[in-house]
Amino acid sequence: MGTELSSNTLGSPMKKSAALVIFTLLLFTAGKASGDSYARPIDRAHSTIKVYVYKSGILSTLAHDHEIEAPIEQGEVTGSAASPVVDVRVGSRALHVLDAEVSADTRAKIQATMLGAEVLDVSRFPEIHFQSTSVEPSGANHWVVHGNLELHGQNHTVSFEVTLKDGFYAGTALLKQSEFGITPVKLAGGTIRVKDEIKVMFSIALGP
Repeated sequence: MGTELSSNTLGSPMKKSAALVIFTLLLFTAGKASGDSYARPIDRAHSTIKVYVYKSGILSTLAHDHEIEAPIEQGEVTGSAASPVVDVRVGSRALHVLDAEVSADTRAKIQATMLGAEVLDVSRFPEIHFQSTSVEPSGANHWVVHGNLELHGQNHTVSFEVTLKDGFYAGTALLKQSEFGITPVKLAGGTIRVKDEIKVMFSIALGP
């Protein structure tokens, strides 16, 4: 059964990271010679992870989509150019609703629901964690990253494409809330609801 909420708290179900969904996410081959081991931190000040949650249902025009920022708490790329390992962590409590088209009061209500027991339950699951298991080259400055995403107390395999452009590793990952034990929010008897699938977009810079 879906969670019943008022229209002001509609799109609260995100996740994250990092990671990540978010997050998240990301990358790898940091320009060292194949076989050389290295460790490079993710430049948190110049990296972004955002989560997008969309509405559906026959009365969806009465609600709005949601944009959530997921600041990276910790991240690094280790290993070698031939076998890099990406590790990204996002603090669940740091997820921040950006929705510019609603009032500050409405944003606060959405955020409270998102962080609460009905969605992310951050008191029980304070961290979103992604760690890669393999990185496959798929063209010039292009890779497919496979790894494990821990979210809402569950760990599942995810994959996403990454492209290097202007010094940033960027890409998009699609996740389903239900696969991580989160029931998409619905209201008005289900005539307005949040889609199960969410989009995580990231742009990652590496430090020295």
